[in-house]
Amino acid sequence: MNRPTQRTARVAWDGAIHTATPLPAAAGEDDTARIRLADGRVIDGHQAVWLPPFEVGTIIALGLNYADHVKELARELTVTAKDEPLVFLKGPGSLIGHRGHTRRPAGVAFMHYECELAVVIGRTARRVPPEHALAHVAGYTVCNDYAVRDYLENWYRPNLRVKNRDGGTVLGPWFVPASEVPDPQALTLRTRVNGRITQQGRTADMVHGVAELIAYLSGFMTLQPGDVILTGTPDGVVDVQAGDTVRCEIDGIGALDNTLLGDAAFGLADSPATA
Repeated sequence: MNRPTQRTARVAWDGAIHTATPLPAAAGEDDTARIRLADGRVIDGHQAVWLPPFEVGTIIALGLNYADHVKELARELTVTAKDEPLVFLKGPGSLIGHRGHTRRPAGVAFMHYECELAVVIGRTARRVPPEHALAHVAGYTVCNDYAVRDYLENWYRPNLRVKNRDGGTVLGPWFVPASEVPDPQALTLRTRVNGRITQQGRTADMVHGVAELIAYLSGFMTLQPGDVILTGTPDGVVDVQAGDTVRCEIDGIGALDNTLLGDAAFGLADSPATA
């Protein structure tokens, strides 16, 4: 995976997939409002279909990787912050891009966002010590990894029905090269639901930091270019409903927008059986 010299996106427009870069935003706009395609054309970012901003390999996700989130769920857990990382894999069908739509099943009681720093591997990593781990990072992006809490085993252990839902993992909008992020443990995260801040945290509060996670994972599996590590979320998750717009922000990385839609938008009956 080649390291780009600036932040990039992948979009579908005019019958093709393009690499795009941001243009300076006008007052009141964000950096996805106008974009420049690799062939030089400038388009309105709202006209494009935004894809995950890099070609994704294996999707590796962390559960309970912020101390405050562990505390938030303390009454429901049988694990502690001292345990080994809680890791699980996700399939490619779970991924969508910036401004995409995620289904909120009518029959569930509690579905929540998870604002996460996504770490993209750029060099093959096998048994990498922590002090060398960040040299294997190509860059970063923002992730919103939805979960339906109804289906959690013991209310904490991620399983397929909770964390591998079609369109439930949002990535983007930008792939930010590692050279622009000198310290991945010094970033601020926040989530806004319909414009209201509902979640805030700092990557400094991860139980297992980025370098430690790469060292841990590469100790038993080979990490390849394009693999992505979703590093967990801080406390502050709330139930979201169809019609809500969720924005996950990481300072220096980007702002990722997503809208929840009900079953009817996906051609499904409003029934718990379709959850």
